[in-house]
Amino acid sequence: MTASRRLLLNVGHGNFVVSARVVAFVGPGSAPVRRLREDAEKEGRLIDATRGRKTRSLLVTDSNHVILSAIQTETMRQRFQEDEE
Repeated sequence: MTASRRLLLNVGHGNFVVSARVVAFVGPGSAPVRRLREDAEKEGRLIDATRGRKTRSLLVTDSNHVILSAIQTETMRQRFQEDEE
């Protein structure tokens, strides 16, 4: 992917993120990830893209924002790889 080309990554329910800004995808289950979510919420860096559904993955961006998604982490990884190709 070239620097001038910005592809959007579908994070579910009509929400998109610029794929070049995504640093990591993580599952929501572990204690460190829960702390990451809580800290982001306290600091105003949490974006909830679940539309009230269960959180199945978290995306971390280069701006240190945390995005909650109802899409499975593995599905998100596949979408990301498709965007890279």
